[in-house]
Amino acid sequence: MSNLNKPPLVIIHPLVLISVVDHYNRIISKTQQPRVVGALLGERKADGVIDITNSYALPFEEDPKDQNIWYLDHIYNETLFELHRKININEKIVGWYSTGSRFKPNDIQINQIFYKYTSTPIFVIIDVHQFDPLSLPTEAYTSVDEISKSGEIVQNFVHIPSTVQAFEPEEIGVEQLLREINNVDTQSLSAKAEQKINGVKGMNKKIAQIQQYLTLIQQGKVKPNQLIINNLQEILNYLPNLGSQDVVQAFTTKNNDNMLTIYLASLMRSIIAYHNLINNQAQQEKKVK
Repeated sequence: MSNLNKPPLVIIHPLVLISVVDHYNRIISKTQQPRVVGALLGERKADGVIDITNSYALPFEEDPKDQNIWYLDHIYNETLFELHRKININEKIVGWYSTGSRFKPNDIQINQIFYKYTSTPIFVIIDVHQFDPLSLPTEAYTSVDEISKSGEIVQNFVHIPSTVQAFEPEEIGVEQLLREINNVDTQSLSAKAEQKINGVKGMNKKIAQIQQYLTLIQQGKVKPNQLIINNLQEILNYLPNLGSQDVVQAFTTKNNDNMLTIYLASLMRSIIAYHNLINNQAQQEKKVK
């Protein structure tokens, strides 16, 4: 495949990530296999974006000493794909996945199998041990033809931007799946606070990258990209005018409302605690009598 046909973006849905983690945990608990492999289902949109909405596991084995020795059950793949087509005919095989943190030399050979199902198979590496809240556990690749030093045409992987998105029903289902049953209110509050903290950290990281990029442009080390500059200008246009009296008044009013809510909640907590203390004291006196 040429670089001109390379998809501009790969969208991975949460259901795929959950299925891959389940696949990994089931296999690793029974075998010493270092990774698992499966097929990715979805569709290619009109703008070339690959939307990955589903996946299923594939029987896969490889020799840890010789990576040229591996086995992937393509007959099982075709059988399972036909079953999926009966449920959702719009979902087609768009590529395959592997767990781990980086691709291996034999992955380019495995990738050849999926040219049978699509002209541009997508290879997604999913790191099931990724715990960094500021980065995604996925890396997407596709293969392109290149000319080696010896003049031969070989295939190599090139990186494709990827992101995680979900439909609204999918978001609700994932939230219900991940939510803990015990102490739901407390967990929800702490989870929201953690999400806001991670969001601020992520925004701070992006602002630092923007600052570094603009500094390099100012120093003449990088040529300015007009599209990026226009996007930055659009972001700045959304910023509120903090010097406006109306904006200051709105922020002050909102802050006062929040502080009043916190004050009333603290007051109610103290009254309830004091009430429980009085009831406890009365019960103790009755027991003494």
